[in-house]
Amino acid sequence: MRTVTYQIPGISCNHCVHTIKSEVSDLAGVQSVDVSAESKEATIVFDDPATEEKIVALLKEINYPPAGK
Repeated sequence: MRTVTYQIPGISCNHCVHTIKSEVSDLAGVQSVDVSAESKEATIVFDDPATEEKIVALLKEINYPPAGK
């Protein structure tokens, strides 16, 4: 099991939080998703078959790219 935290500058409201939680939670292997509009961070706990690359690709696809990725 791995945990990653991303800075996501595009998070501005609770709608953003809900979108990220719902989309990333649907990815196979993702155990939990915690998103904060205040800190603009998403912390994701995952295991196989999810990978960090798949998570970043999904975040980019839904228009919430992590900072520096």
